[in-house]
Amino acid sequence: MATGRGRIFQQHWLGLQTLLEPSGGGGAAPGRARVFGFRKGPGVKFSAGSAALRCHGRDGQHWESSFSCYSGLLDRMPSEILLKIFSYLDAVSLLCTGCVSRRFYHLANDNFIWIGIYSTAFSATRSNWKVNSVEKIAMSMSFLSVQDKEAGYWKKEYITKQIASVKAALADILKPVNPYTGLPVKTKEALRIFGLGWAIILKEKSGKEYIMEHVDLSINDTSVTVIWYGKNWPCLASLSTLDLCGVTPVFTDWYKTTTKHRLRWHSLIAKYNLSHLTESTMIGCDRLIRIFCLHPGLLVGLWKKEEELAFVMASLHFHHLVERSTLGSATIPYELPPHSPFLDDSPEYGLHGYQLHVDLHSGGVFYLCGTFRNLFTKKGNIENGHVKLIVINLKNNREHLPLIGKVGLSWKTDIFDGCIKSCSMMDVTLLDEHGKPFWCFSSPVCMRLPGIPSDGPSFLGQMYSMDYVDVEGRVHVELVWIRETEEYFIVNLVLYLSVAKINHWFGTQY
Repeated sequence: MATGRGRIFQQHWLGLQTLLEPSGGGGAAPGRARVFGFRKGPGVKFSAGSAALRCHGRDGQHWESSFSCYSGLLDRMPSEILLKIFSYLDAVSLLCTGCVSRRFYHLANDNFIWIGIYSTAFSATRSNWKVNSVEKIAMSMSFLSVQDKEAGYWKKEYITKQIASVKAALADILKPVNPYTGLPVKTKEALRIFGLGWAIILKEKSGKEYIMEHVDLSINDTSVTVIWYGKNWPCLASLSTLDLCGVTPVFTDWYKTTTKHRLRWHSLIAKYNLSHLTESTMIGCDRLIRIFCLHPGLLVGLWKKEEELAFVMASLHFHHLVERSTLGSATIPYELPPHSPFLDDSPEYGLHGYQLHVDLHSGGVFYLCGTFRNLFTKKGNIENGHVKLIVINLKNNREHLPLIGKVGLSWKTDIFDGCIKSCSMMDVTLLDEHGKPFWCFSSPVCMRLPGIPSDGPSFLGQMYSMDYVDVEGRVHVELVWIRETEEYFIVNLVLYLSVAKINHWFGTQY
């Protein structure tokens, strides 16, 4: 628990263990460390198979009786001695100590201890301080000025400023922008440096919550795919909603440690209603599972036989990903700053100079990775409240593109894995004429037989369509399966951009 000068507390604890260790081999086996877990609060369960907090116990009743003895000795120690011991702990160890008992919690909130930690961490001249500078500052402050604050005031101030410093560092690292993608250059570096992760919170109708941290993830060119799976999922029939949250350590250098009991905050990204897992949202299946797509970007896999959860997969686009994963609260998602319209100096010519980057991928395998530049459309190409932007023309054979490999969406659990044919993840990044991200998303998609025959030329192969729709626009893709070469060709790719979005973005009146 302790680091640095906190070894004093560790040595004292080991001394108590030595005094209370039973003779005759009744204790723990040589070389085996005792494991102490934190007690979970009421109504919160951390599922197996996740990286969430778990409580382990060894040695049965002996563990409980030994822990009771240790607690009894510590409870009998005078508060003055405990406060002196606590004053040698760093912030992380002190926060962990406050979780031991109610008495330790109140003692670990001592303002005199926390003002020393605060002053050491955030003084502008801390690099030039001498060893006894903290004591000098604490002594220079009057006793009443510290004591007048409620217990834990300086602890809250320290944690608040730690969070603010992390957010400021994130904003600084995300400033450089790639001129070709319009996205921050150092997104992957920010995810690594700040230990950013993701969690899902499954909520029962009774109010009970199950928290799971991600088990696996893969970082793509413009998105990250996050996966959760395990053996002990809660019963699907009892669940009502699923919250997707970003998880960030309060202390940026603490995520490198192996301990699971670390202080983090959650930032709500999206909330999903699990009652929407119906036939209308199912996009594919194999012999073991069925998969359902919930917008935005969530894929839920259910076992066919039991109709219970098998895995959850989220596809998150890089655009504002770090901000959405860190700057929101546990209950309110991050809101983008107000948009200032880019004045269009030639609205009569419609949209011009647009650039599209589109990826189709799954499990680290890319079926398509294409960039299309100098896209344009005339002002008159407006249909049903959308502006039509043609990327690949159905009638121009030279623009048609093949998909590489056998298209399928890979999935896995801790027991089985598989691949669902004709499904994949689609990442779309559309930049406006100024090179700014205009429309970005990442979502599961699937190929379906077209409901209405195309008006274009006929092809020697089965036709398929792939569609994505949200409030900002729609993507329509038409493909043909060439049996001789066993590959798909994209013969038509069209974007339908919302007129309301365009008017808001440019201040126009289309």
